[in-house]
Amino acid sequence: MLDKVEKINKSVPIPLYFQLKELILAEIKEGNYKSGDMIPTEKDISDTFQISRTTVRQAITELVQEGWLYRVKSKGTFVSQPKITQEYIRKIESFNDQMYRMGVEPSTEVLELKTMKGMEAGDLVVKALEIAENDSVIFLYRKRMADGEPIVTTKTYLPFSECEFLLTHDLNTEQLYSILSQKEETRIFRIERTVEAIEAKAEDVKLLQMKRGKPIQYFISTGYNAYGKPIEYTLSRYRGDRNKFEVTVFPENKS
Repeated sequence: MLDKVEKINKSVPIPLYFQLKELILAEIKEGNYKSGDMIPTEKDISDTFQISRTTVRQAITELVQEGWLYRVKSKGTFVSQPKITQEYIRKIESFNDQMYRMGVEPSTEVLELKTMKGMEAGDLVVKALEIAENDSVIFLYRKRMADGEPIVTTKTYLPFSECEFLLTHDLNTEQLYSILSQKEETRIFRIERTVEAIEAKAEDVKLLQMKRGKPIQYFISTGYNAYGKPIEYTLSRYRGDRNKFEVTVFPENKS
């Protein structure tokens, strides 16, 4: 705990608040303070390290802003739940594989699975899947969990003519991309995605167990097979307080 860690070195040209911030962060990352634990008060930390409360407050404020801590009025400062790092933007990987890679137990609940006409699905679906309004599509609505906690809901549309075989599978336990990969013409080869931040709606409050108005990371994805035919159109709503997304950017080659 903080009263047992190495002391702050006042003889080096590193700001005291930054040293304290790194010490607190190290304690969190090492598991000495777990999610929901209350850290010592500003006064206790000030007394322990013989630094001003202003310095302590600056360190804690930055950790709050970065999502490591949160404050509860009249109670104290607590350790936040860690955000789940998603590589959803930069690679094709199933939700289950992402969770297993991070040591988290994934689970899925199918909320709805049915077939409908393109006109019922809407113009955006018809355009994305390059189908006619009278063509049939499969609609798959799922809630995805990490260690039992709701993380994201997804509404997926697939062309019935290519993906009818999906209906014979248990999509509560089987992975969609694994099933699609069983056939060359439905294997996802490339995905185009857009993302925007929106406010949580009543549906999100109920399914993702969050407050209305809180941020949602909203993804629109279209998956194509190796021949450029759209096979999947998915609308994903991620809890903004439980997910973060990593992107790798390379400089443009102007040679």
